[in-house]
Amino acid sequence: MCLAVPGRVLDIADKDGTRMATVDFGGVQKEVCLEYLPDLRVGEYAIVHVGFALQRLDEESAKQTLELFAELGMLQEEFGDPWELAADAADGGDGGEGGPR
Repeated sequence: MCLAVPGRVLDIADKDGTRMATVDFGGVQKEVCLEYLPDLRVGEYAIVHVGFALQRLDEESAKQTLELFAELGMLQEEFGDPWELAADAADGGDGGEGGPR
């Protein structure tokens, strides 16, 4: 699944002429492009989709959304280790070891 997830900007730097930020998504940090929100500052929240910050978001709305995503397990699905997620899906989806082939 590919969600638009709110995150908090931790730092901003120029990388090869592109404004980039380290963004925290409820404990998971990712590098995000800020070219669509050139005035976004450290400490602010934005909705991020496929590595691009798309819209500024207030802190309360961001935290509520992150809590909801966490409750639903959507953050793990979005940011978890893809190999671990695939193994979990295989174990649960086919009845575990010895399941259908």
